[in-house]
Amino acid sequence: MDEVLRIAMWSGPRNLSTALMRSFGSRKDVSAVIDEPFYAAYLAASGKAHPMRDEVVASQSQDWRVVAQHCQCVGEAGVVYQKHMAQHMLAEFSWDWAMRLRNCFLIREPERVAASFLAAWPRAGLEDLGFVQQVELFDRLVDQLGHAPPVIDAATILHDPATAMPLLCEALGLGWDENMLRWSPGLRHSDGVWAAHWYASVEHSTGFAAPEARPPVLDAAARRLADAARPYYERLAAYRIESKSAQKSDR
Repeated sequence: MDEVLRIAMWSGPRNLSTALMRSFGSRKDVSAVIDEPFYAAYLAASGKAHPMRDEVVASQSQDWRVVAQHCQCVGEAGVVYQKHMAQHMLAEFSWDWAMRLRNCFLIREPERVAASFLAAWPRAGLEDLGFVQQVELFDRLVDQLGHAPPVIDAATILHDPATAMPLLCEALGLGWDENMLRWSPGLRHSDGVWAAHWYASVEHSTGFAAPEARPPVLDAAARRLADAARPYYERLAAYRIESKSAQKSDR
């Protein structure tokens, strides 16, 4: 690969995003992995009291313009994989820089996202789950590209990663690399400082987990949040990549 391919994967919290970062980081042609580069800028501008807030803010640039410039030029060869949280893009942060990257979207059923995230951060609202921001960027890209960018559902990956991941690579214009199905356990130098709080399960993983079985039991707060997010999820889910086996499975 002669030119740098900068992939921006847009997700929300509790969404298989770190496992997917491990998967792409295992590719032979990946020269750099960037983990949530706008997190410090987001916390500084929003005032959100996330776990490890002070450590996160101190670990990255708090100027979204500096971060955006870095995302556009990082890497000298091969593939640069950028894991982005859509909720980090506040209204005052421009999307223009993202138009220069190969953008794709990772979604997950909002009931599972709400149950998992509220368990870790009970003060979360709809704006904290990333669905609204994902749709905003998705619609802008459709207008610019004239077609939908790739969308992959976490359930599709977990159901059959050996089929789903090659399909995702194909949609991104990448060749398939079997190393994406297995990785060594442990944290990475590229992981954000927040890994100590959020990455416990992925730290011990060596591949994608087994498919999720029963739907989560939602309390009233989680149900309200999931219901509010559901229309945005459905908007993106209409474009998701699915294998034939996933299409036949009962979600």
